[in-house]
Amino acid sequence: MNKQLADIFGTINPPFPIANIEAGAGIGRLLNTVFKLMIIIAGVYALFNLIFAGYAFMSAGDDAKKVAGAWAKIWQSLWGLAIAAGAFVLAAVFGQLIFGQWDFILNPQIPKL
Repeated sequence: MNKQLADIFGTINPPFPIANIEAGAGIGRLLNTVFKLMIIIAGVYALFNLIFAGYAFMSAGDDAKKVAGAWAKIWQSLWGLAIAAGAFVLAAVFGQLIFGQWDFILNPQIPKL
């Protein structure tokens, strides 16, 4: 039956960019891209928060509440950056301890069955 369908419709070759990719590798690459995108978004968000908090600090004048709010926003942004960077460090440590490869969690690969 399949041979008959191939004779009628022809065969379909995969496009050039994905011709050499294994079947399960696409999911690993997608997860890797999502991880990297999340860290980039966290860094850009923290950068903008630091800029806006610095502007709020400079424009606060003698108002103690505004200065305290700006400092709180600055510290929260720095803590967020530290947590985002720490997530990569923890992923590398757990990947080394559990799987014996430091980038196992950071670059997931689906094994062939």
